[in-house]
Amino acid sequence: MAELESVGAPLAASVPASASSVPATTIPSRHALLVRVTHWITTLCFLALLVTGTEIVISHPRFYWGETGNVLTTPLFKLHIPSSRALVPSGYGYVLPDQNGWSRYLHFQSAWIVVLTGLLYVLYAFFTGHLRKNLLPAKSDRSLRAFWTAIAKNLRFRRPPAAEAWSYNLLQRLAYLFVIFVLFPLVIWTGLAMSPAFVSAFPVAVNSLGGQQSARTLHFFVSLALVLFLLVHVGMVFLAGFWSRTRAMITGRAATTTPTEHS
Repeated sequence: MAELESVGAPLAASVPASASSVPATTIPSRHALLVRVTHWITTLCFLALLVTGTEIVISHPRFYWGETGNVLTTPLFKLHIPSSRALVPSGYGYVLPDQNGWSRYLHFQSAWIVVLTGLLYVLYAFFTGHLRKNLLPAKSDRSLRAFWTAIAKNLRFRRPPAAEAWSYNLLQRLAYLFVIFVLFPLVIWTGLAMSPAFVSAFPVAVNSLGGQQSARTLHFFVSLALVLFLLVHVGMVFLAGFWSRTRAMITGRAATTTPTEHS
């Protein structure tokens, strides 16, 4: 026994201290800091745009097509809600408080913040590989079969597996790409087309849409599409685990310790 101890002592002494202990596993960040910051800035601004946009619509809940439209013009369609202006015929016997002034100011301010934040995010996505790694579908998913399989899987409304906390699924990637590169550019374009200052410098922005009233109508429908995306997005977050997903977007850490892909 003493001989074994005497032989073991020099062997133990020759082993480096770093090799005798197992280092703690470092969990990578699920969402990069810039992704999280731009996400929450966009969220706050979108809510401000939604509230103020509703107030602006209430001031004149009638929509037209072409360059001009007023209370003497037959509307393309109208919302059956009371108006905040007495001159706008709504069929109701009362007028809502007019909040059009501050709503327009905050709407424009929030819109410009979203534009700048979006540009920063897109530049980050292109130059860091975030677009390729986390948003573009994998080669194996670029088929109609993969698309319909993903739809059928999501229609079951089951809690996704823990591994999906580290990587967007196919429908998420397609939805985010559509919002970032189609809906957001459209809502910005149609919004700018209603600005007299911008149109005076770039008349093609409104002429290509058919006029300012056409731009307003298109802006309304694109905004509805963004609201629909928001509702589905929040619903899926609740289904996947609201607090864990929200915590990941705040701290960058996901609940699972076995990531398959990270930003």
